[in-house]
Amino acid sequence: MLPVTATLLRHRLRHLCHRIRFYSTAVSPPPPPHSFHLPLNHPTYLIWAANTSLGKTLVSTGIAASFLLQQPSSSAAKILYLKPIQTGYPSDSDSRFVYSKLDSLSLRRRIPLSISNSVLRSSLPAAESMRSNVEASNNGMCDLNFREEKMVTGAPELLCKTLYAWEAAISPHLAAERENATVEDSVVLRMIEKCLTEEIGSEKLDLLCLVETAGGVASPGPSGTLQCDLYRPFRLPGILVGDGRLGGISGTIAAYESLKLRGYDIAAVVFEDHGLVNEVPLTSYLRNKVPVLVLPPIPKDPSDDLIEWFLESDAVFKDLKERMISTYLARLERLNGMAKQAGEVFWWPFTQHKLVHEEAVTVIDSRCGENFSIYKASDNSSLTQQFDACASWWTQGPDPAFQAELAREMGYTAARFGHVMFPENVYEPALKCAELLLEGVGKGWASRVYFSDNGSTAIEIALKMAFRKFCVDHDFCEAIEEEKHIEVKVLALRGSYHGDTLGAMEAQAASPYTGFLQQPWYTGRGLFLDPPTIFLSNGAWNLSLPESFSEIPPEEYGRFTTRDEIFDKRRDTSILATIYSAHVSKHLQEYSGVMQSNHVGALIIEPVIHGAGGMHMVDPLFQRVLVSECRNRKIPVIFDEVFTGFWRLGVETTTELLGCTPDIACFAKLLTAGMVPLAVTLATNAVFESFSGDSKLKALLHGHSYSAHAMGCATAAKAIEWFKDPETNHNITSQRTLKEVCFFVCKVSTRDAQRRRNLHSPSRKRHLSHVWSLHFA
Repeated sequence: MLPVTATLLRHRLRHLCHRIRFYSTAVSPPPPPHSFHLPLNHPTYLIWAANTSLGKTLVSTGIAASFLLQQPSSSAAKILYLKPIQTGYPSDSDSRFVYSKLDSLSLRRRIPLSISNSVLRSSLPAAESMRSNVEASNNGMCDLNFREEKMVTGAPELLCKTLYAWEAAISPHLAAERENATVEDSVVLRMIEKCLTEEIGSEKLDLLCLVETAGGVASPGPSGTLQCDLYRPFRLPGILVGDGRLGGISGTIAAYESLKLRGYDIAAVVFEDHGLVNEVPLTSYLRNKVPVLVLPPIPKDPSDDLIEWFLESDAVFKDLKERMISTYLARLERLNGMAKQAGEVFWWPFTQHKLVHEEAVTVIDSRCGENFSIYKASDNSSLTQQFDACASWWTQGPDPAFQAELAREMGYTAARFGHVMFPENVYEPALKCAELLLEGVGKGWASRVYFSDNGSTAIEIALKMAFRKFCVDHDFCEAIEEEKHIEVKVLALRGSYHGDTLGAMEAQAASPYTGFLQQPWYTGRGLFLDPPTIFLSNGAWNLSLPESFSEIPPEEYGRFTTRDEIFDKRRDTSILATIYSAHVSKHLQEYSGVMQSNHVGALIIEPVIHGAGGMHMVDPLFQRVLVSECRNRKIPVIFDEVFTGFWRLGVETTTELLGCTPDIACFAKLLTAGMVPLAVTLATNAVFESFSGDSKLKALLHGHSYSAHAMGCATAAKAIEWFKDPETNHNITSQRTLKEVCFFVCKVSTRDAQRRRNLHSPSRKRHLSHVWSLHFA
């Protein structure tokens, strides 16, 4: 239940005083994935097709001709054509086709053109068909470095490049396998990035970049990854070459929807006229979305050089080119204005707006995995990937491939159910999600699932549940009906944090967030104890006791050589456990004795880690003692696992670490893998039965219009299954623990906090990424 804004993190980090590292294995954290940097000072488009052999290269050629061979021609005009993946080489080369056709068209129109074509890398069989004495690298690829050119000084320029080529005219993943020449997705992307940045740089040119895919939208790349997923980190806008043949309407719409579901923007759909008038239903379906352009029929005679066809299609390609440029300019204008507009219309949470200058606002174009694509406005506008340090603390878990899968699941669920009011209804996503929760984080103790939308609300519901259970167990319900004065409060720990709604704030100790300026109603309805904490120093785990335990001699503290010793249940019989028990019991008795009308009606704790309170690790023994003392007094126990639940600490639920279970527990954030809002409050059957009765007034009168929203429940169910399956989540062991979990609580001085006042800056977010990082992928 922690707001994920950087401003909030600044205030909370000021109080950090310990550095802790958790590793479930003795491995170092993996290096961060490569962050791509793409220039945006020139339009760059992906050329897609609904299927293979629909004329992507013809469209690329037509766009290039319209751009370079315009009248009057511009000597500064330049086209960069990239073909990242080519099979059937050298007999089939799309970059060679563009090169040769532009050469012929420039001669036909008598417009000088400087052109070049190069092939950078190929498989060994493809290379040997070009020249002898070639050697392959470890991955089976050769540095071919083939180049042909016709240079004309001062003329418009066409640069054609094939990045990776294979000899077999089959799907790239099969060609790569058969020719023992594999290329990882990240290598392909880095090569595209290199070409886009090095070739065009910051030149003040009238320049257009075309990146042509291979086959259809969902055709595999050389690694087997579908190309619509392979190129997703760039999220370049696209042109979709549709299918004008029989059945082409369905194929074109399916391709368009596949791209949209993955977050791509399509500037236009263009296809060859086969006399079936496919443009009518396509235009109807895509109305107010994208324009549909129709090209003349392509000659079927293989001896036809297509020059006349390109001349006949000139008006269509001119229209397409102008739409591409206008779409690019509109996007750039919007990106340039977003920061200013945001400052005028947003009220950001946990933000002092007077301290946020326009240049400090982060303009986010999209997300892929743990990275945002951040727009940088300058003389050389660009999209730069930036690690999302905030979400890596709170909500981020899955890798990019699973995010795409979740997006498709959400789309399916939205289309199937839309919105369903939840009371007295059942539908598959909600039922499946509830079953998985009770079989997972609630296994062995919970019997009911209450759905809500965020962590704070889940806590409010938990408090209502706990207080009713306490009143029933202590026969206070009849006293309330007799109008006797009874106040029910909580037992909680200082430094804990349970949300920003009014009731949740009452269940936590005073802090800057509960002061009069923020919450004039705040009274702090509870008994708040200072918890013992654990910290790591010089390779040893140490116990730090608050001043209220000052009478305990240091030899009773205990030192721990491993993390597992801290959680060892044998500590429950130690002298320290007895001291803890007496301490808790004393405070409970004193609290009840001084204020006899006040009753501690619930214990609420963040198990193991106080996230917002400073990333402090609370002594698990102390929390087990709290649970035990409250159970002895029939005080319901609430675990706030909004932050720690779902593998954040290496296990599915902190009950596995603490060795005890609650009566009520709250989960959110990573529940849906950070995709959509959803929260749940789990409860025992005894808690549920405390609301049972003949009158509706005895029911839990709490609810939301979007309780158990189908999209959230479906996403949560998918995420829960993914988290627990070693086949999909490669960071999980067969023992259902994470191979690697690391979290840091680091010391931040007041001076550092002042120096890094602008927490929206990229450098600050990088700093925060070292404070908390949990690697699922």
